Amino acid sequence: MNRKVWPLMVIVLFGGIFWAFTGTENNNKNSSEDQFAKEQKLLVAIGGILEQKHFSPKAIDDVFSKQVFKKYLESLDPDKNLFLQSDINELNKYATTIDDEINGNTAIQFYPTAGKIYAKRLDEAIGIYKEILSQPFDFSVNETAQLDGDKLDYPADDAARKELWRKRVKFMTLERFTDLQQQREKGAGKDTAVNKTDAQLEQEARTKVLAALDRNYNRLKLVFTPNQQFSSFVNTITDLMDPHTEYFAPVEKRGFDEEMSGRFYGIGAQLTQDDGAIKIASLITGSPAWKSNQVQVNDEIIKVAQGNEPPVDVAGYAVTDAVKLIRGTKGTEVRITFKKADGTLQVVSLIRDEIVQDETFARSSVIKDGDKKIGYIFLPEFYADFERADGNRCSADVAKELTKLKAENVDGVILDLRNNGGGSLYEVVQMVGLFIKTGPVVQVKDRDGKPVTLSDNDPLVLYDGPLTVMVNELSASASEIFAAAIQDYKRGIIVGSTSTYGKGTVQKQLPLGKPLDAFSGQTEFGALKLTFEKFYRVNGGSTQLKGVTPDIVLPDTYEYLKFREKDNTSALTWDQIPKANYESAGNLNIAEIQKKADERINSSNAFSIIKNNTSWLGQHNDKDYFLNIDAYKKEQNLIKSTVKQNESVSHLSKPFDMQPPAADKTKFFNNPDKAKGERYQQWLKNAQGDIYINETVNIMNDIMASQDVNTVKH
Repeated sequence: MNRKVWPLMVIVLFGGIFWAFTGTENNNKNSSEDQFAKEQKLLVAIGGILEQKHFSPKAIDDVFSKQVFKKYLESLDPDKNLFLQSDINELNKYATTIDDEINGNTAIQFYPTAGKIYAKRLDEAIGIYKEILSQPFDFSVNETAQLDGDKLDYPADDAARKELWRKRVKFMTLERFTDLQQQREKGAGKDTAVNKTDAQLEQEARTKVLAALDRNYNRLKLVFTPNQQFSSFVNTITDLMDPHTEYFAPVEKRGFDEEMSGRFYGIGAQLTQDDGAIKIASLITGSPAWKSNQVQVNDEIIKVAQGNEPPVDVAGYAVTDAVKLIRGTKGTEVRITFKKADGTLQVVSLIRDEIVQDETFARSSVIKDGDKKIGYIFLPEFYADFERADGNRCSADVAKELTKLKAENVDGVILDLRNNGGGSLYEVVQMVGLFIKTGPVVQVKDRDGKPVTLSDNDPLVLYDGPLTVMVNELSASASEIFAAAIQDYKRGIIVGSTSTYGKGTVQKQLPLGKPLDAFSGQTEFGALKLTFEKFYRVNGGSTQLKGVTPDIVLPDTYEYLKFREKDNTSALTWDQIPKANYESAGNLNIAEIQKKADERINSSNAFSIIKNNTSWLGQHNDKDYFLNIDAYKKEQNLIKSTVKQNESVSHLSKPFDMQPPAADKTKFFNNPDKAKGERYQQWLKNAQGDIYINETVNIMNDIMASQDVNTVKH
């Protein structure tokens, strides 16, 4: 079959190709050969989809192959302390053949060959760091270490690799050694147990580093299986198309859907890592674990089994790895072996049930500021559960919070989208509609067509009062659409960092393979999340790369970090299209409000400290690390004091008055799930001392004062 036809078939048939090939394999082949054949065809199909349907595909040729080659090896060995240069030379024969693998002209060879070398070097690395950590370090030597893999070459030989490891583990040990010294100083004269010599502390530090490295590398050996390596290889390919095109293997697909919907099927226990052990941190009231009366807080999870299948030993697993095993399909059995407080082992059989993560949904509170009451809504993501008729959707939940706040007679509303990475495009349109009468919200364009305008057509406005929207560098995608629409309509004031994240692309999921059941939407080979459109503001500008520039900029502590879209080399470019037909929805005197806020911010000691400290931290972010203890302590004292000062001034010395609306007081203060209630209260406490919320309240007062003046004038 002509390969150019494949992508359309996959999209139309939702994986029909894979239904066919899974049924035509030779029954005499062993399972590994079957798996390899599936991977081969899956790779070819994904490559075809990328070429034919991606918004701005790169040609899958020798140039692209070299990029995949380099990036995949760096993903396997980001610190460049596993592979030798000779390994890279040996693998170099695949540097220009990966495109042939993707195009189906050559069998997959690169990632399995690299995986075999990786496994060998991983075992060697474990031996290297164990040998190095068996001897004490001399921290009086004047030397430095470069720990950024992007600035390092692959070691030329075993000696060079061992030297890289020596410096890395010496730095790790130095970190822990100085921490132990500080603990000794704090406990001096109070606790004889901490009165250890430097030699004893140095040995203890090496022991801690050894344990941490063992946990990490043993976990890699356990979970970075050939299947995981294939997924990583495919995602190297998709990531080079753009940062948001991604392949989800079935378990990752399930996790993505759970995050979007705020619901999953599990046992209802929060897990924590405690010195390498995975333990129960808390239980959700009414959940399967809670109902069993056999699971207690601090129980250690030893093994996890799916129904009658053999159990998996989770020693060395991270919490995220264990969670993947414990979650699953509703009504299925998971058998967990627990180590109880008295040391006995107990196998508990639990039937998975729906767990609602309502702590990830919108929540609100009321801030009292003099004679004014300001409503505050926190929205962590633009979630949407389209699988259920009664599933949670953020636009509906925000509408509920607005209704609660209106019942409290608030004078203005703050919507906090900081750290909100986005979500459903449909939900953004619905949510903007809560604040404007009618009109276009966002323009969307694929690579071939004319822009399509998504509009709010409902003339009803749930809230028409003063509005501010808080954003930062991690406000992305749907958050940026919302902020841009509010800004373009002059419906409210945008407050935050110099710009938002800068993700102006739209993705959709293409299921791959036959459905696993009739309910969950899970398919045999997961899904491809594909960038197939870009979105544009109603003023015609893209948010891609540039993000949204707030009306009022507040200095913040993340400014020096390079993690925005513009910092990713594979990001798509910025462009613009004609503006949509829309009319302003507000008469804000933005210039006057900006002037007052800037005067207040520029005279603020706290914001001045944050701005200066952030600039200093940025200058010290890419330097080599000292391995001499005196030089290390001097620099670390400066860095720690700078960070501590930022943290200190970012919290008000006197918290403002902020309480949940009357409708939610039970959820906060008398929650049947005690642990959840305590988390709500802690969230409230943290928000009450937030300098950024406090300044946004000041801006809100400026808006209300400006509107009061306009009301008098007219």
